[in-house]
Amino acid sequence: MKATLRPGARLSFLLLAASLLFTVFSSCARVQPWERDLLADPRMQADANRVQNGIDDHIYFSKEASSGGGGFGGGGCGCN
Repeated sequence: MKATLRPGARLSFLLLAASLLFTVFSSCARVQPWERDLLADPRMQADANRVQNGIDDHIYFSKEASSGGGGFGGGGCGCN
């Protein structure tokens, strides 16, 4: 028994595959040497404000009696 696809299924699959490939290849870019200083700016980091993040982590630890999920270890039992 041979499986057959409906007429529009193959076209839909090809369009989906083409759009995925286009998305993958269009999101890749080579960073030029003169652009690297802009990307190395501390404001471009995910945790640009480390003091505020430390305060937030301390408040969360104080309220929840657990640590973790913020980049530091802990078992969640409340013991240090």
